[in-house]
Amino acid sequence: MKPTLLILSAGMGSRYGGLKQIDAVGDHQEAIIDYSIYDAIRSGFGKVVFVIRREIENEFKQFVGKKFANQIETNYAFQELSMLPKGYICPSHRVKPWGTAHAIWCARGFIKEPFAVINGDDFYGASGYRLMSEYLSLVDRRSTSFAMVGYTLNNTLSEYGSVSRGICEIEKPETNKEPLAQEKHFLKKVVERTNIEKREKGIEAKIENGKILSLSGNEIVSLNLFGFSPALFPYLEKKFCHFLEKNINVEKSEYFIPAVIDEMLQQKEATVELLKSNDKWFGITYKEDKKKVKESIKALIEEGQYPRRLW
Repeated sequence: MKPTLLILSAGMGSRYGGLKQIDAVGDHQEAIIDYSIYDAIRSGFGKVVFVIRREIENEFKQFVGKKFANQIETNYAFQELSMLPKGYICPSHRVKPWGTAHAIWCARGFIKEPFAVINGDDFYGASGYRLMSEYLSLVDRRSTSFAMVGYTLNNTLSEYGSVSRGICEIEKPETNKEPLAQEKHFLKKVVERTNIEKREKGIEAKIENGKILSLSGNEIVSLNLFGFSPALFPYLEKKFCHFLEKNINVEKSEYFIPAVIDEMLQQKEATVELLKSNDKWFGITYKEDKKKVKESIKALIEEGQYPRRLW
């Protein structure tokens, strides 16, 4: 069974100032999301599921979905504020989406096979999809042996403002007795950090109580390129209920997938293997990022990594 690619595209794009998921960065109106799907198809993924907001459905299908509808099975799940586990009601004043873990949970009805998760506005590089496809092809659908493609923090920052990243702590690998086998690395801990940006003193993140955390830039970070089995969904719902008990009335609270994964790791409910990609990440967080993204994609096309026209 081929794995599925789940694309999180319901973000409001408040910092960017528009619907960045469909903003063209290629010569023939391709968005970053087009390159993600192109890489997924050639890496062996058999289905794509988009998580979007219902109010952008028609626009999204017109400018994104119809391009490759005949090349890969395509489904649409909706992330809505009112979509909560039984017994919970969204506060009337809530505007902000519930976060990435909630978005994944909203797609549970469309996924019965191992799947990868990505952000719709991040360019991960072709090797990340190949590594993840190979990993997921061997995963049992009942397993809680997960995977993540990690990136170096220095390579994931915007020059124009702050970003959020899951800072990862990696377990030391055990020496493998098989001489030809590669050592496997596993996540020990992942902590979601917000407001990370370059400053005069270096890279800093704002943490609890207004404190500042200094970062070297060499940290391994999560960009939400995870690989899961459907066994994740019951854990998401259970832990989402715990989250809502404490945060349902906290207007800007978010249910992040790195936080869920970290809790599962600490409680020995899952393992997460680190998959290393040498490709450079880039993405659009702010409008000013777009120029660099377009230049980067053009360079990859000139190198022959992508055709000038994808579809």
